[in-house]
Amino acid sequence: MSSQDIPEENLPAERGGAVDVADEKHPFADPGLPPHEHRIQDIDERAAKRSERTVALLFTVSMLATIGFIASFVAIPIDKSVYIWPLGHISALNFALGMTLGLALFCIGAGAVHWARTLMSDVEVADERHPIEASPEVRAKVHADFRQGAKESALGRRKLIRNTMLGALTLVPLSGVVLLRDLGPLPEDKLRHTLWRRGKRLVNMNTNEPLRPSDVIVGSLTFVKPEGLEEHDHDFNTEIAKAAVMVVRIQPEDIKDQRELEWSHEGIVAYSKICTHVGCPVSLYEQQTHHVLCPCHQSTFDLSDGARVIFGPAGHPLPQLRIGVNDEGYLEALGDFEEPVGPAFWERG
Repeated sequence: MSSQDIPEENLPAERGGAVDVADEKHPFADPGLPPHEHRIQDIDERAAKRSERTVALLFTVSMLATIGFIASFVAIPIDKSVYIWPLGHISALNFALGMTLGLALFCIGAGAVHWARTLMSDVEVADERHPIEASPEVRAKVHADFRQGAKESALGRRKLIRNTMLGALTLVPLSGVVLLRDLGPLPEDKLRHTLWRRGKRLVNMNTNEPLRPSDVIVGSLTFVKPEGLEEHDHDFNTEIAKAAVMVVRIQPEDIKDQRELEWSHEGIVAYSKICTHVGCPVSLYEQQTHHVLCPCHQSTFDLSDGARVIFGPAGHPLPQLRIGVNDEGYLEALGDFEEPVGPAFWERG
């Protein structure tokens, strides 16, 4: 029971002193404080040095354990097991990680506790209860107590403790950094790029033959793939989903977009076949209007005007592939798409 819980008439007359004998008015006597007993470290500097070395040893062991954690993470195979009685066979990697990280954290805590109990100030102070709101005097006292505590911790004087503690606290966070390796490989910029490169010939997906300009007539729609991509490749479906291209021949005077005209060859234009709405294959072409339609949600693109969206939920035009003719007379790509193909892709990065 605290003094605030005792009726006012039962409180001692002098809050700061002790009442040796209880009476009817003050039935709860203040027992006072027991005599202060000095620690051996307070009166024997050799004992203080031993405690200092003990704390430094604990911090040093923590550093070594952290290094062991990192070494175990790198060196021990994930499929290796070890027999631990009575647990049986367990993962050697998990066992090593748990032991080293646990030892590192335990030694930091044990070192801090031993430091506080044996070397920091041991002065006992009795303080009266006070209102929750801090007065300017209290704030000044807190600041003074903090400065006094920093001075009494002897952090500046006992450099061995300070340096080993800072080393232990610096190394332990490295454990968390190393664990990030299990999140998977570093991200790759695969969504922004396809197999199209400068010099890759356009290969007809039906005949598996490279295209010449004469193979593409006005009003026709031809689907092509990059040279070297074969159906028996293990990643064919993944790559063709990004690299599928449709080739259409339009009279140059009917092309409205200047960049589209510059990126074409004699009116032959190449656009991604993948709809920018949800990635369906665009496959319906209307010769008179030069419009292509996505059969999934009816997004419609005008191939004579930069493949801009003229109807439907698609949010972006179809990306155009810049093409030309090589020395052998075959149509070839002059680079990759300049923007990601397919759906909006986080609003194009």
